[in-house]
Amino acid sequence: MPDDLTDGRIVIVGASLAGLRAAEALREEGFTGSLTVVGDEPRAPYDRPPLSKQVLLGQATADTTELPMRRDPEAEWRLGVPATGVDLLAKRVLLADGESLPYDRLLIATGTRARPWPHAEQAALDGVFTLRTSEDAAGLAERLAAGPERVLVIGGGFTGSEIASACRERELDVTVAERGPAPLVGALGGTLSKLAAVMQRNHGVDLRTGVTVTALTGNGSFTGAELSDGSRVEADVCVVALGAVRNVEWLADSGLAAGPRGIACDAGCRAFNMYGIVTDDVFVAGDVSRFPHPLFGYQMLSLEHWGNAVEQAGVAAHNMVSPGPLQRPHLAVPVFWSTQFGLNIKSVGVPTYSDHVVIAQGSLEARRLAMVYGYRGRVTAAVTVDMAKSLDYYRHLIETAAPFPPPPGAADRAIVADVPIPSDVPDPSVLSHGPTVALTGYLPDRRLTVV
Repeated sequence: MPDDLTDGRIVIVGASLAGLRAAEALREEGFTGSLTVVGDEPRAPYDRPPLSKQVLLGQATADTTELPMRRDPEAEWRLGVPATGVDLLAKRVLLADGESLPYDRLLIATGTRARPWPHAEQAALDGVFTLRTSEDAAGLAERLAAGPERVLVIGGGFTGSEIASACRERELDVTVAERGPAPLVGALGGTLSKLAAVMQRNHGVDLRTGVTVTALTGNGSFTGAELSDGSRVEADVCVVALGAVRNVEWLADSGLAAGPRGIACDAGCRAFNMYGIVTDDVFVAGDVSRFPHPLFGYQMLSLEHWGNAVEQAGVAAHNMVSPGPLQRPHLAVPVFWSTQFGLNIKSVGVPTYSDHVVIAQGSLEARRLAMVYGYRGRVTAAVTVDMAKSLDYYRHLIETAAPFPPPPGAADRAIVADVPIPSDVPDPSVLSHGPTVALTGYLPDRRLTVV
C-alpha cells in the first residue's frame, strides 16, 4: 500500500450502484491514482428499482435506467468481464478472460442476483422469468405488454408484490403463491402483512398462501404450475421472485469471510478474513456486505437497500483514502420504500429486530398508518403506509434508542389508541421470500476446523 493513500491502484469489483458511487466518492475525497471498475454485465451501471415499477408498467424502457454520474470518476471500465478470484497475498484480482489486475486497495461491490427456480429444465421453459437485470425487465415487460392470459408470481416479498401490482395495473390476471401466511410477512411481520393480503385480494389478485409451487409444467413453453395443496394454476407467464443470492462464489478460495449471507466486514467497511481478522486493504459495500450496527445489538446486517448501497459506498471510499484515526463508521439507519396497489410503503430501521408493534398513527381500517416496532423496550423500526412525512420523527426515535411504546407527541398523535401486540416475525425458512433487512448473527459464515 502506498504511503500516500490518495495515490496508488484501486480496483472496484462490481459496476453497480455502490461501485459507481464509490468511484465518484474516491475522486471527491482526493484520490488521484489508478482506478479500475470491473463488471460482469456489458452495460454501464443502471438503476434497479424502476425495473419492477416503471419498466413493467410500460412507463419507461429498461435501456433508459442508466444511473446518472455525479462526476466523471476517471476510471478504466472493464465491463462484461466477471471477476473469478482474488489473490490476497499477491494483491491481484483474477478475471474470466485470463487477465489479472494488481491493486493496492480493493472494493467488493458485487451485489446480488435473483434466486433461480431450482429445477433447471423447468426454469428454461419459455415464459419463465426472474427479475433482477435490465435484460430480465425488458423481456418480462415485453411479455406483459403482449397480454398473457394469466401471470403466476412465485414469492410474496416486495419484488413479487410489486410485480403483481404492475400486472393488475395492466389489467392482467395474476396469481401469487407464497409459502408463508401472507405477503410481505417476512419483512413487516404479521400485522401489516394482513393489510397487504387484503389489498392484494381487493385488487383482484388470486393470492394463495401457505402453499408451495412443486413443479412448473409445459412442453417448451410454460403452461402452468402444480401446487403443494394439489391444485393447479394455468398460466402462460411465470415470474420466480424467491429473493436474492449474494454474489460471493468467486471468493470461495480467497480466504475472506464470504458466505451465503454476504461478506463480513467491520463498521468501517473493511472485510474480515476467514479467521475473523480485519483486512486493511479490502473493503466491502452494498448488498453483498454484512456489517455490525450498534443500534441493533451489533448483529451483522445484510441489506438489499438502494440507500444503504449509496451510504456505504461513501463510507468505504472515505476510509480507503483516510488513515485509521480519520476513518468513520457506517451507521446509517436502514430505509426502504415500495409502491404497490396504490399504497406508498416506507420503512426505517429493522422491523425484524422486534418483539412487539404498536399502531402509533392511523389504523389498518383506514389503510393509512404508522406502525412502530420495539425490541426489549426500545424503538427499533417504523413502517408508514401513505404517511411518509412521519418517518423522520420515527428515525429520530430509533437513533436515540427511545423507549417503546413511544409516547404521543406533536408529530405522533394517535388517531386510534392502541396497545402493543407481538410483532409476529416468522422464521425466514418458512417463507418464499426474505426480508430486505436480514439479521445474520455475529459470526462469519465459514466454520473452521483448526488442525
